[in-house]
Amino acid sequence: MIREATPGDVPVLLAMIGELAAYERAAESARATEPQLKEALFGPQPAAFALIAEADDAPVGFALWFRNFSTWTGTHGVYLEDLYVRPEARGGGHGKALLAALAEICVDRGYERFEWSVLDWNEPAIGFYRSIGARPMDEWTVFRLTGEALHNLAGASCVNGG
Repeated sequence: MIREATPGDVPVLLAMIGELAAYERAAESARATEPQLKEALFGPQPAAFALIAEADDAPVGFALWFRNFSTWTGTHGVYLEDLYVRPEARGGGHGKALLAALAEICVDRGYERFEWSVLDWNEPAIGFYRSIGARPMDEWTVFRLTGEALHNLAGASCVNGG
């Protein structure tokens, strides 16, 4: 069963985010707190949304996503930030069900793109994504600006007197 997350799901979402970070060999990078996650998902202006996969009334996975926008199509899309299914529930169709629910959101709302990133070493995930018809965007490289580099560039801004 797939359902929308509720504020009461924040602790289990945070736990699964930690499990995902450990799986991705980056446990130390998962620093979000319950108040941050609650505000991001359920505050006055939500920045993200989450779906929960359940089996026997227990959360076994989640998908956390946000809307993006394509200047080329002129439409919103879904960017899947995190998809995670607990190890004991893998192979039960929960990941596919979460992706199908997000695809349905795209179709129902007229969004033309559904995108996500995957670590290049995560062969099980890559194989799974290919099996549902997803294709890698090999010609694109993800860039990220964080920490000191982010602050340095912000200091060079001319916006708002910066």
